[in-house]
Amino acid sequence: MPDFRQPSFHGIIGIAREEITPPVGIYARNWGASDHDIVDDVHRPLTATAITMRTSADASPLVLISLDLGWWRRKEDEWFIRGYVIEQLNLDPARVIVALTNTHSGPSICMEDADKPGGNLIRPYLNLVRDNVLRIVREAFRTAKPATLAWSYGRCRLAKNRDQWDPVRNAFLCGFDERSPADPVLLVGLIVSDEGTTIGTIVNYACAPTSLGWENRVISPDYIGSMRELVEENTKALCMFLQGASGEMAPKDQYASDTEIADRNGRELGYAVLSTLQSMMPPGFKLHHGRTIHSDADLAIWDYVEDQPSSSIEATIHTVEVPLKPMPSVEEVEEKMRLSEDRTMIERLRRERHVLHTVGSEETVRVPVWLWVAGDTLFLGCPGQPYSLLQRHLRLHFVDKAVVAINIANGWYGYLPPRELYDKEVYSVHETPFAKGSLEFMIHGSLNQFERLCKLNPAVYA
Repeated sequence: MPDFRQPSFHGIIGIAREEITPPVGIYARNWGASDHDIVDDVHRPLTATAITMRTSADASPLVLISLDLGWWRRKEDEWFIRGYVIEQLNLDPARVIVALTNTHSGPSICMEDADKPGGNLIRPYLNLVRDNVLRIVREAFRTAKPATLAWSYGRCRLAKNRDQWDPVRNAFLCGFDERSPADPVLLVGLIVSDEGTTIGTIVNYACAPTSLGWENRVISPDYIGSMRELVEENTKALCMFLQGASGEMAPKDQYASDTEIADRNGRELGYAVLSTLQSMMPPGFKLHHGRTIHSDADLAIWDYVEDQPSSSIEATIHTVEVPLKPMPSVEEVEEKMRLSEDRTMIERLRRERHVLHTVGSEETVRVPVWLWVAGDTLFLGCPGQPYSLLQRHLRLHFVDKAVVAINIANGWYGYLPPRELYDKEVYSVHETPFAKGSLEFMIHGSLNQFERLCKLNPAVYA
């Protein structure tokens, strides 16, 4: 009978954090319905967390960075952060992922908003973020030690399907529909040094941080803050959150102005994380069926025995040629903005213009996807918001791996809904620049590339 292993990677691993809370008064209008532009207070601090992984002290590292921020409007602002770290540390661009948690209660990170109330604070704030990100990557390298990263899947019902059909309006809303499928899968990573000390955890879960809505006037990491606090109190180690493939996923209790709603949602996820951690085998061990005891029934006895997790790493940037919908020109959108007096409509048009600047005016756009294989772990970083079909499909295909799907990684292009929704008036279909079938293109291409990367190293490909 084969041994039972949990997906793992062994190497030299480091983790570090800095706070990146913006100043009160910064421009922070994330909702079209908001009647305010700036924030009054801070609910919980925003943070930047970095994890570095390498096979040996002189090997090229993987650098994974998570920022408590919303989404990128312009690719120039995203590169302002990521490009600086790559250039300063002479890193391989294929081995650097800067992911945003997607909080909807963060500051503007668009330098084009400099003319807005509090917009003068945006560039100094992004300078702070850039400096702190560089600092934590250096600190993660400095403190890195031989360790094992082990993974286990759990479940959490915080996320619901937000594509809600309203029979009265005969339209889809962004709400929640308990009858529609929602991916409850939670992936938790535990990093333990060779000396047996827990040095970090990773939480990969798909749920848009929209607990707080358009009336909220405070900076907040949303539910991620209280989740992280609960996990760190119990593990005595830093916790990194990675937003999963959450295109259609959001909490049932959302759009609130009461920060307790965000904290309660976070505790629901946090307790699920702690439960998953309790179910894990000790990193560096596997279960071996060594004997059978004859009793009223024949009892299979499984024992923990030492294991040798893989220490191999592969990384690539895979480019997917994605078809675009017919769209207006930038000039047409700007003309609509000039003529409109509706504050909400102007905000929608501003976002549409940003997307058009990113994808261009051709019939297709080449979307980069970051694919890493670290031991038994598959990391996929997508600069957009795919639906959960992406992670579900990959996890069904690679059943013996830990599949870490990361939304809003190294940029933002738009939503990636499944093809069957394109005949419906769903928000994500209306907002996306991508044509029908784009998500399926990405899934198919990523699956094939992961198979190729795994086969490059037979020790990884089981």
